[in-house]
Amino acid sequence: MTQQNTSEFLGSVRGNGPGVLLAHGASSDIEDSFGPIVPWLAAANTVVAADYPGSGRTPRATAPLTLDGLADGLVDAALRAGQEQFAVAGFSTGAAVAVRIATRHRHRVTGLALSAGFAHPNARLRLVAATWRRLAASGDTPTLAAYLTLLGWSPGWLDNRSVGEIGAMVDAIGPTLPAGADDQLDLLTRVDVRSELAGIRVPTVVIAGAHDLVVSASHAAELATGIPNARLVELDSGHALASERPAEWAAVINDFLAARAPAGHSRT
Repeated sequence: MTQQNTSEFLGSVRGNGPGVLLAHGASSDIEDSFGPIVPWLAAANTVVAADYPGSGRTPRATAPLTLDGLADGLVDAALRAGQEQFAVAGFSTGAAVAVRIATRHRHRVTGLALSAGFAHPNARLRLVAATWRRLAASGDTPTLAAYLTLLGWSPGWLDNRSVGEIGAMVDAIGPTLPAGADDQLDLLTRVDVRSELAGIRVPTVVIAGAHDLVVSASHAAELATGIPNARLVELDSGHALASERPAEWAAVINDFLAARAPAGHSRT
């Protein structure tokens, strides 16, 4: 297995039932990417929620991150939680991590739920990431937070917020940016799992935000058409699915997981 030059990925395990392994986005963590929906997922599943190096309690890596390293680290977290087989729910960059887990650890993966994700960053997404990294490097955290707010949430959702509410959102972003944000954004620019899509043989649902300004519709289409028999579901949301449409997002994933429940597991 590829070495990530860090200790084990740290996080939490919640719920009981079939295993679900979460893979969060770049410059994010489990709470930011999935937080509001974890209790819903854990109502009928064992949810393994571990952070990448440089996020949450997981120490920052001492070498550049790789998809293989993230895939192996997350699988190790699932195995330590007693989950030999599991579905993988990936968000944003985590969708590519999920694809790599499915092709690198085939015998362990029972299904994929790929949300706001991509197989390879197009020119627009590369510009988003490059601007993100430049603003972070400049130390102008308020401007970076404003940029991420404008991109992360759909215009319609922000239009319904007050000046004070949007200001509070912007103020909250800076302190939550992880220490390993640039490491993870660097990996985002190097992601390419396009050649792996056709080889995926597990049931897959691709979930897209209809108004996503970070990961555009072409990325969701590439995943949905590239993976055999994948189903595409579109939500009335921007990139921040967990903030804008948590109940709907959780329902789509839970319905998918319920249909994929291995024999011997009961659901209430």
